[in-house]
Amino acid sequence: MVQVGEYERADRTKVRAHSRWHPGARRELTIFAVIALAVVGFGSSGGGSAGGAGSGERLPRPQQTGVYPVHFPGWDKPAPRPTPTVSYPIRWDRSQ
Repeated sequence: MVQVGEYERADRTKVRAHSRWHPGARRELTIFAVIALAVVGFGSSGGGSAGGAGSGERLPRPQQTGVYPVHFPGWDKPAPRPTPTVSYPIRWDRSQ
């Protein structure tokens, strides 16, 4: 907020000290309020009115679908060792 001190206008009218908003602050607050209302409106409009808990329907009870602890095939076998793809010696001296 901008604090305006007491002053006298050119026509000799005295103006008391007061405060006012910064230029453009009302427009920014209006835009913020409209966006906030839109978010609240869209957020609450998607309620579960079609078959929710308040509609009188009996909902299925949750059941366990997994088996714990989880075991994968080959869990107990050691991982296979990599085998070389070539059996002949490769010379790494490429200066020739």
